[in-house]
Amino acid sequence: MGIELENFEERTSHAVRVFWDTRAAATERQMLNGVVDQGERAGVTSGKNMDGFVTLIADLVAANGLGNAELYMSRGVNTLPGYFRPTKDWDLLVIHEGVLVAAIELKSQIGPSFGNNFNNRTEEAIGSAVDLWTAFREGAFGDQTAPFVGWLTHVEEAPESTRPVRVSEPHFDVFPEMRDLSYLQRYDALCRRLVLEKLYTQTALIVSTRTGGLLGEYV
Repeated sequence: MGIELENFEERTSHAVRVFWDTRAAATERQMLNGVVDQGERAGVTSGKNMDGFVTLIADLVAANGLGNAELYMSRGVNTLPGYFRPTKDWDLLVIHEGVLVAAIELKSQIGPSFGNNFNNRTEEAIGSAVDLWTAFREGAFGDQTAPFVGWLTHVEEAPESTRPVRVSEPHFDVFPEMRDLSYLQRYDALCRRLVLEKLYTQTALIVSTRTGGLLGEYV
């Protein structure tokens, strides 16, 4: 049986608008209060940028037969045991009758500092997945089937994220298909390989510009 995805494109468009609206509102509040974070952090530290995507996922869960499932997204209740560390806070947990149905990470990145942030996002995504699956193997979640593990990232389309980036190869050659990629292309490759290596059940890359995003435009 297929997944019910009614109006998901419209809802994704709404989630993109919420992202950019929330960033703009957070920045404006800080300016009015006379406190502005360095660089682009003013719109990130509000912590609510990805709420539109949380709502979208919650609607999809309910529309596909789990209307009574419990969704946890607040600090203190979105925590799972790890293997290499005691616990890990996920952005969204779906639990139904004591069974972990899904654990999902929701990330975002805007410019101008794409380089270091991309590397950090990559390491976080891989580490979180390995930690969860090892804990699952060791019975941390009891006797249950494998949960859905998802990773969704929303990245700004900007000159810094779309131009090719040179790689350093002082000792060994990088894989040819990883050479001269833009940061958006690197994110695309990351998403594909996270699924290929079975670290995540599914991944999603949402891309929008600052101007178009306020209108709900995305790819």
